Amino acid sequence: MNIELTGRKAIICGSTQGMGRAAAKEMASMGATVTLVARNEESLTIVRDSLGDGDHQAVCADFGEPTILEERINAHMERHGPFHILVNNTGGPPPGKIADATSNDFLEAFSKHLLCNQIMVKAVLPGMKSEEYGRIINIISTSVKQPIVNLGVSNTTRGAVASWAKTLSREVAPFGITVNNILPGTTNTARLHSLFANIASKQGMKPKDIEEEWRSEIPAGRIAEPEEIAYAIAFLASPAASYINGINLPVDGGRLMSL
Repeated sequence: MNIELTGRKAIICGSTQGMGRAAAKEMASMGATVTLVARNEESLTIVRDSLGDGDHQAVCADFGEPTILEERINAHMERHGPFHILVNNTGGPPPGKIADATSNDFLEAFSKHLLCNQIMVKAVLPGMKSEEYGRIINIISTSVKQPIVNLGVSNTTRGAVASWAKTLSREVAPFGITVNNILPGTTNTARLHSLFANIASKQGMKPKDIEEEWRSEIPAGRIAEPEEIAYAIAFLASPAASYINGINLPVDGGRLMSL
């Protein structure tokens, strides 16, 4: 089975922490040259330098500023492209009931996720087509299959991204390009612990009680580590996954009740 990424170039968003950082380290270990994308320049430098040998790069851009993101990514493509792998990943919208959400909450979420994903894809597609190799992997959420309580805006946005990705997968398949979604379950990230704190505050509970409640719903009996999500991302980026296209892959310890 060929999971070698030597000679491949990957661009990974949200790559200074959590699942994005873990994916960057895993792909670099498999031989890929990695470009990190995130909004904190200091963190980008630290993570880039941790990737070891290779001409690894970093682009400082905020998904809250799509126009600037587009300018900087296109400039990077001109200097360092083409790229073979794109991992779309950014922090989720704040928690809350959907009935309490404002129009701006939805607009901001769609901009950061759907619109910025589209910007990234349009930047890398010409190079992927010319190379006849492309892997577009979107890190979204298990809410695509089973909405998560108190994440109304996120549930809505993630579903839109999943439909966008499925549509794109059919359009680009003839060029040797695949598009797939990773649906992480409960994973040990800063985002998760922020959710625990937010929900606990609203319910008058302790964060550790919310954590235990969530853990009890996972058949594996534990919360995932970011590296476990990264393994699935890296496999989908590899030549071995060439005939896997247009899927939503849960990596959730068996929590989802759906097939």
